[in-house]
Amino acid sequence: MNFRDHARVQSKACAALGSAFTARLLDVLADRLAPGPSVAERLLNWPAERLGPDAVALRLAGALHHLVLSNKAPVLRRLYDSPEVASDSQLWRVVDAALRLYAADILVTLDSAPQTNELRRSAVLIAAANWLAATYKLPLVLSELGSSAGLNLLWDNYTLDIDGQRFGAADSPVVLTPEWHGDLPEQVQPVIRVRAGVDLNPLDPDADRLRLLSYIWPDQPDRMTRTAHALDIAIEKRPQIARANAIDWLETRLSRPVPHAIHLVFHTIAWQYFTPEDQTRGLDILARAGAKCRMDEPLAYLSMEDDGTRPGAALNLHLWPENVQFNLGRADFHGRWVEWHAPAP
Repeated sequence: MNFRDHARVQSKACAALGSAFTARLLDVLADRLAPGPSVAERLLNWPAERLGPDAVALRLAGALHHLVLSNKAPVLRRLYDSPEVASDSQLWRVVDAALRLYAADILVTLDSAPQTNELRRSAVLIAAANWLAATYKLPLVLSELGSSAGLNLLWDNYTLDIDGQRFGAADSPVVLTPEWHGDLPEQVQPVIRVRAGVDLNPLDPDADRLRLLSYIWPDQPDRMTRTAHALDIAIEKRPQIARANAIDWLETRLSRPVPHAIHLVFHTIAWQYFTPEDQTRGLDILARAGAKCRMDEPLAYLSMEDDGTRPGAALNLHLWPENVQFNLGRADFHGRWVEWHAPAP
């Protein structure tokens, strides 16, 4: 695969997830990007085996959006404000000019993987935490792998609204309204004893605000508004995010059971970015820690990840000391819908 093919594949994914503009942008780039300028050379010579894992097309889309949000490229901003009035040729002329004029800024952004912090995934976290609290009647200790700025680590500060029934925070400015299929979550209020996360490159909700917003697709203003509200919450709450390898951190975090609490380890669309060796080691660390648990100190491992099946991502929960696994259902990658199959507590 080359960059052009990669961009077209990502274009289809963006269209399926509701961003017609980003899909069109990537198609135009795939068709018209030519060798020569520094950004084009970087993209066209990206190692083929790394294009997908590095999410190169999304890095580029984020770099261009960052120029818009930071008011560095006024002509590009006008295009983003009214993309529907531009032909493909006009879109390309503006984007090509931006790639040349702001190459230094774009190349810096291309060095880092996208960190989207899609808040609607928190709908799954709220539902799962309610189920765990109803089942064990214990407070929770939270450990998130791949936290970025920690926005989804703050899920208990958001409201999940399912057909008028509300779960989570009662009056949050962040309201999640997925299309829900299956039983409703348990009506309990989980108590969070402590929370922490880990990321190779933690982002600060204040200093990195524009970068975090730049990875939200520009033709989805509801996502932009929701994320802006969540960033305000994160600035106030300041969740603890360690800069470290996630599995090394997890090993330390699980070095001893947490008494009289449910230790919930979770990740959402992050596992694919871990090396195969770290994935294997992480599962082994969880199993060994789970074998040491008692009923008053359970360990729960929740994952929302791509399992190669469509639609959406698989929701899996592994519990210790029982050493049982549940398929909780599936969810859209951006949390637009949830199929919830949790057993009765």
